Amino acid sequence: MADAKDLMARYVSGDATAFRELYALVAPRLYGYLVKLARQRSVADDLLQQTFLKVHRARATYVLGADPVPWIYSIAHRTFIDEARKQNRAVVRVADDDVLPEEAADLAGSTADRRDESRVDPELVRDTLDALAELPASQREAVILTKLDGKSVAEAAQIAGTTVGAMKVRAHRGYERLRALLGGRGNREEAS
Repeated sequence: MADAKDLMARYVSGDATAFRELYALVAPRLYGYLVKLARQRSVADDLLQQTFLKVHRARATYVLGADPVPWIYSIAHRTFIDEARKQNRAVVRVADDDVLPEEAADLAGSTADRRDESRVDPELVRDTLDALAELPASQREAVILTKLDGKSVAEAAQIAGTTVGAMKVRAHRGYERLRALLGGRGNREEAS
């Protein structure tokens, strides 16, 4: 069986059998990943089909010679996030008597979840995002996957197409570089 790069290159050039082989090669592992994310096989089934449909539509943007597996995993991950957001927006919870529930608020009208957000220093957020943008791409990806997206190191390594050890090194170096760029600013904020 051919490798994923060769199959993707053949598929992009119009070989329909290459897509079937690529699907057979990538789909089982990708399905397992989606089951872990979605926690429901039926949802993972739909996400898998949506992912490969998006791969089909985006095949012209694939960079020939690149490993398509991380690209496909990224598409799957974004598809999951989009679906989860859609589901969260679609849910409207109404009490049995059709009265909308009220959330407790303080005197200023802030709910508990908004009060937590108001404690975040917008300048610190901006500085952190700027510092994140200065990281090398591999370190930035590792920090985003492990800290912001909440992936385990193993999941992040699988998405990035690297080893667990390499992902640990990238993430550690990214954290250290962020600390250096921010100059310990986040620690001072927490202390006050």
